[in-house]
Order: sequence, then structure tokens, then C-alpha cells
Amino acid sequence: MPEAPATIEPPDELAEGFLQFLDAERRSSPRTLELYETALRQFRQWRRPFKGWDQLSSDDFRAFLFDLMKQERARTTIRLQFAALRSFFKWLTRRRGWKHNPLMDVMLPKMEKKLPVVFTVTQIDDLLSLPLKTPKDKQAPIWGPPRDAAILELFYSTGMRLSELVGLNVEDIDVIGEVARVFGKGRKERLCPLGRPALEAIQRYRHQAGVQNGPLFLSKVRRRMTRVAVADVVGKYWRLSGLAVHMTPHKFRHSFATHLLNNGADLRSVQSLLGHASLSTTQIYTHVSTQRMKEVYDLAHPRA
Repeated sequence: MPEAPATIEPPDELAEGFLQFLDAERRSSPRTLELYETALRQFRQWRRPFKGWDQLSSDDFRAFLFDLMKQERARTTIRLQFAALRSFFKWLTRRRGWKHNPLMDVMLPKMEKKLPVVFTVTQIDDLLSLPLKTPKDKQAPIWGPPRDAAILELFYSTGMRLSELVGLNVEDIDVIGEVARVFGKGRKERLCPLGRPALEAIQRYRHQAGVQNGPLFLSKVRRRMTRVAVADVVGKYWRLSGLAVHMTPHKFRHSFATHLLNNGADLRSVQSLLGHASLSTTQIYTHVSTQRMKEVYDLAHPRA
């Protein structure tokens, strides 16, 4: 007996319209578009047979939430999933004239309060020194170690996000002005100051790799590196470093912000450097920046 043909999911015109809105009007990043598209598709797959977004109730979304929690999904993952769904239904009510938003009555679990992991200055220095000390990989291009050194230096010098570093082009690096032009969330542009070690590492890599224009960081086939490839570079040197705690691109960002605050930078400046829309997002670094607070106390309080 022949097998039944696989069910082909019909196109979701509402979801496609929403994603086009995010891209054209909100100027959302490709990463955001990918995450939101995945969240909508996963909900449709969970709610089979899916009869349409207008057929859903609050109970459907509560059942979806309960199922995700039963699977022991991380709360950050759950909240991201529902952020996409809520944004979608806001768009339906504001742009498409829908009267009912079933997500208005759905309460999400509170976020677990975790302090960001921060490495010491010494640990960062040791990690940054590794690319040019490590024996060369015979399968990697000769400019591999200088490129890796530039990637690590740039992460720590600017605190930029992984997606921001991947998207850099040669023309985004202003050697004279000592800044990098970065496009953050919502494609908002900001300038990130570059330290001398980062500038020198970038120039050394560009000279050895012959990078004159286009994408700044290239793979061995001379195409723009992917997010996964850059994260793998960080992971490679973390393993060589012997550090017990796993190093990631975002932990460079945590360390960057905390070290600035420890050395007297004000919170508003750090907010601007990180590209945070809200100061409350930056304030988490004040909880891990106790060293500077104790130094100020010792110097200023009469009975310290």
C-alpha cells in the first residue's frame, strides 16, 4: 500500500505580513526576524490542527505555556517565544483591526534573577594573548591567528554583540577616528571607541589576509564569517585557556561593562556604549561592580 503524501502546511499570510512589517518598518535585525518566524511556526505546529489565528483563545496559549514549562524550557526561551506571539497579536489589533487579543490575559513566569558572569582583567588578558602564541593549524589559512586575535580584541574593546561583530565591514572601522560604526538592535547605529590593541590587531589581520573592502572578518573560503564560526573561535581559545567557566562572546560584553564601571565609568556612558535602549538593562552590571563601590566608600566615608 503506498504511503500517504506528507501534509504540506499552507502559507501563513498573516505571519508573513507581520514579518514584512518588522523588516520594512521596524527595521528589525535578521536575527530577530528569524527568532520571531520560528516562534510563530513552532506554535502553529504545536496547535495542530491549526485552524487560524482568529480561532485561538487565552486557554490555548496557557496550554502552550504549560507544555513548555513541563518540558523544562528555560524561562528566557519561554519569554522570547511569547514576546514574538504578543508582538504579533499587537500588530493584528493595531494594523489589522482585530478586536480581541487572547494573550492579554496570559501571565508568564517571572525571570530568574541571575547575575552576569564576569571574568577578571587578568583572565581576559591571558585569553587575548593566546591566538598569536598557539601553534598554527595546518588546515587553517596563515592569517587565521591574526584574525582570531582581532576578533577577541574587538569583543573586549567594544563590548559589541556577536551579531554586530559579524556584520562589520571594512569601511565601518575608522582607524583615524579610532571608532567602529556598529548597527545594533533595530539597526540603530552607534559608534564604539576602539582601544589601541584592538586597532593594531585589526590592521595586522587585514594586512596579512589582504582584506581591503567588504566583510571585515572572513572564513577560510573568504566569505563573511557566520555567527557560529565566530562563536567557535571564542570557544577554541577558551578551551586552550584552561578557564573553568565557559567563555562566550556575550561574556566578553559582561566583562567589558563591569570593568568600565569598576574603573569609574558612569552608567549612562556604559548604556550608550552597549547600545541599550533602557538604562534598567544596564543597571544589572551595578550589582556585580562592587569593587569600585567599596573603594569609593573607603575613600569618602569618615568612619570607613
